[in-house]
Amino acid sequence: MRILRHQVARPDLRKRDRTFLAAASRLLPRQRWSSFCVTPQTLVRRHRELVARKWTCRKGGKLGRPPLNPSVVEAVVRLARENPRWVYMRIQGELKKLGIRVGNSSVQRILNAHGLKPAPRREGPSWSGFLRAQAHRIIACDFFTVETVRLKTLYVLFFIELSTRKVQGVTGHPDSVWVTSRHGT
Repeated sequence: MRILRHQVARPDLRKRDRTFLAAASRLLPRQRWSSFCVTPQTLVRRHRELVARKWTCRKGGKLGRPPLNPSVVEAVVRLARENPRWVYMRIQGELKKLGIRVGNSSVQRILNAHGLKPAPRREGPSWSGFLRAQAHRIIACDFFTVETVRLKTLYVLFFIELSTRKVQGVTGHPDSVWVTSRHGT
């Protein structure tokens, strides 16, 4: 620290220096933190970098799914043009009968790329109208992770009633018994 105090310019810190300063900040009382050349934003950024490095895939190679075979793309476009009343799932089902496996979202993406609109909407409520009418019965669910300061991963299973915004069933240790007991709520 004496060497750092004698320098006029801001010191050039390496990652291990920053890690040491972050660890040392826990040993000092809060009043003495002003003597550090590290701000809270720096600590938060450093934590984000550590979490990103923890979850970064280190294997080489291409990311994502391989592109679809051009013959599959051609088949999707042909079915859509010859059958304008078919929706995405119908096209996917017909391709499956031919032994071609392609996802519903892939069919949608292919048709959008070729300027083909989905089949016309039949009678019935819109999706937003349906959700408004059923909001009092819908419970949304999410499952996500949170990283602690020490890079421990916490798993969160979250339920919320849409109509009341009331959180349902919180636990720090979700297991199969707890999940199945939540199904009835």
